[in-house]
Amino acid sequence: MTGRHGVLVVDDHPLVRKGIAQLLAMDPGLTLVGEARDQAEALAAAARLKPALVLLDLNLAGVSGLETLRALRAGFPGVSVLILTVSDAEEDLMAALKAGATGYLLKDMEPEEILREIRRALQGDMVLSPRLAPVLARALRPGSRCVPGDGRLMTGRERQIVRRVAQGKSNKLVARELGIAEGTVKVHIKRILRKLALHSRVDIAVWAVDHGCRDVIAGVVPGDRSTDGGLPE
Repeated sequence: MTGRHGVLVVDDHPLVRKGIAQLLAMDPGLTLVGEARDQAEALAAAARLKPALVLLDLNLAGVSGLETLRALRAGFPGVSVLILTVSDAEEDLMAALKAGATGYLLKDMEPEEILREIRRALQGDMVLSPRLAPVLARALRPGSRCVPGDGRLMTGRERQIVRRVAQGKSNKLVARELGIAEGTVKVHIKRILRKLALHSRVDIAVWAVDHGCRDVIAGVVPGDRSTDGGLPE
């Protein structure tokens, strides 16, 4: 990540906004370009300031953070929106991801962790608080199957990558775990997006949940006996 990236903070608590401003000041690659208390201020600020990323709380006074997220994604599709909230509810997490959030972080994370995840989000990664991994796993509905013609088009290596992307892991970490180059991971992700007719890493995670693909997340699809072990690159 090069240069300074402008961040807009949307939260209805002044103390929280001040704390986030102090946090962003710790990173020379980030700069606070503006603050907003509600949806109206957020949309106006996004239009005026053109931030690279919006840090958005779900619990806003008046119009909800989720509705604000949808409005931001509709009006400013090129701007990343990262949720920073206190809610670890499964329905909030999935609603935010389905509405186009770049990721979902909890306010009880360590400051350094929040900065790291903001940087990852700006690089295009889907980011998720570690504590939410079990929540995402529970969202994989038991008993359902992947839609034929979708998951079955993927190779064994692609299924391995889908599993890790759905867990919120970065390309670098996926590459390390699978023993392949980071560039190879990027190529696989492009193929996965094309095969599934998706547009982003977040879409991959949401697709896995929507289709109840417990088998894909485990590394196997119906009718395929292969696992993670010994799969070709």
